[in-house]
Amino acid sequence: MLKRRTFLSLAAAAVAATALTAPVSIATPAAAAEQPETIGIDWAYYNPVAILLKNKGWLEEEFADEGVEIRWVLSLGSNKALEFLRGGSLDFGSTAGGASLVGRASGLPIKAIYAYSKPEWTALVTRKDSEIRTVADLKGKSVAVTRGTDPHIFLLRALSEAGLTEDDIRPVLLQHPDGYRALERGQVDAWAGLDPHMAKAELESGARLFFRNPDLNTYGILNVREEFAERYPETVARVLKVYEKARTYALEHPEELQAGLVEAAKVEPAVAAKQLGERTDITNPVVGAEHRATFVATGRVLQDIGVIKPDVDVEATVDALIDSSFITRQAAQVK
Repeated sequence: MLKRRTFLSLAAAAVAATALTAPVSIATPAAAAEQPETIGIDWAYYNPVAILLKNKGWLEEEFADEGVEIRWVLSLGSNKALEFLRGGSLDFGSTAGGASLVGRASGLPIKAIYAYSKPEWTALVTRKDSEIRTVADLKGKSVAVTRGTDPHIFLLRALSEAGLTEDDIRPVLLQHPDGYRALERGQVDAWAGLDPHMAKAELESGARLFFRNPDLNTYGILNVREEFAERYPETVARVLKVYEKARTYALEHPEELQAGLVEAAKVEPAVAAKQLGERTDITNPVVGAEHRATFVATGRVLQDIGVIKPDVDVEATVDALIDSSFITRQAAQVK
């Protein structure tokens, strides 16, 4: 259990954010509330807090008395997490905020309930000896990318700013680890990278991040299936309570967070240190006004370039996506 002051600070931070979400009625106490038989939740190399949470077994401990099974699933990218959420094999899935928005805009009933990181986890990458220097140089070039992920959205926005579209390049559709390997082997000219693979490319092969813009990275977001949240609201609040335990522990024990990433992703400590020390901020878990502003701006750009349909109300979709009431609930219930 986290200390009371931690929850009280979260509750205060969540008050403003709650105005962005639909109200959720308070149900019976957690011990008496209906519980699922199984909770499907993912872990991912781009969500180091989830790796720590999985290693500690704290979710299993939280639901042991009710006999609820915790089923962990590896998500290799936001696209896979959304696919698993859509199919029901996950109840909670880790994605980028932009990917969550695209999923919601396409009819996937999910809620963005928690920010597990504020990352600069994506950039456009090429080999150290490449002649590519700017986004404009990508015209006619092959670019490895994972569709439906933040690197894909980042690439599209970068192209748009340079006066190009995806039609001006040759996309090569690969999952993130395969994109790195394809770049390293000279099979593609560039790659829309993602950490920790991106940090690994820099340190192992001298790969260059030729286009960076932290503002185009759209946060690390934990999503829940809307149907699951409506049926088991107390379960969702308890999952976030344990997530908070892991996040706070990670802040106090960064060496353990790093060790978990090293073991899970099979990367060198220097790679994990670059990802976590230079490009990952896990200090604010409440999805609030700054996240909403980023999602709306991202949605409008994606609508302009045809990723989101023109008849979608972006602001309304963002408001339907964000729900900070669960983190408010779990904070308020601390005794």
